[in-house]
Amino acid sequence: MSNEAAERRLATVLAEVRACRLCVEAPRGAPLPHPPRPVVRGYASATLAICGQAPGTRVHASGVPFSDPSGVRLRAWMGVTDEMFYDERRIAIVPMGFCFPGLGPTGGDLPPRRECAPRWRAEIFSALPRLSLILLIGRYAQDWHAPAFRGFPLDAVVRESCTAAPGVAQPRLMALPHPSWRNNSWLKRNPWFDSEVVPALQAAVRACLAAG
Repeated sequence: MSNEAAERRLATVLAEVRACRLCVEAPRGAPLPHPPRPVVRGYASATLAICGQAPGTRVHASGVPFSDPSGVRLRAWMGVTDEMFYDERRIAIVPMGFCFPGLGPTGGDLPPRRECAPRWRAEIFSALPRLSLILLIGRYAQDWHAPAFRGFPLDAVVRESCTAAPGVAQPRLMALPHPSWRNNSWLKRNPWFDSEVVPALQAAVRACLAAG
């Protein structure tokens, strides 16, 4: 497939995602707290994909993924500038759920809507043929894209996927904790994340973007 054909294909899929109203039309399940505003970014030329959970309240308002303190921390982990992070021709951002799902009883965000992933993920990733690195942020993305890790503790999944030598499988999958402040205690209990994982992550991101 030519580059132009690949771009047309992905543009068509993402336009359909942005017009999606599947969860609103679903006969069962809690309604969204706001009208749908799917958040997804990318071009077929992207070599790196970031798979998070779902937009929060700030991202729903702005329409810009990771436009919050979590995004600041994630960009620091990756070692990239804002300009690099939001360059859609190099980095695709494809959350597990595209719309803000609402707040749970404890004040945290609800899980990504179940309708999104089965309907859209295979179609989107088939239109991203140049990916060599996928960052899996949080357990929902990790369970979907790396089911072999399902059921293992987060610390084991993160350490194994990020510090092990890259295998022959493409694209490479690297699991990360969510960069939310809610994971501050996890980061404090696992100091090896900063000393081992962050350097490995930054090296992988540099290599991926340089190859693109």
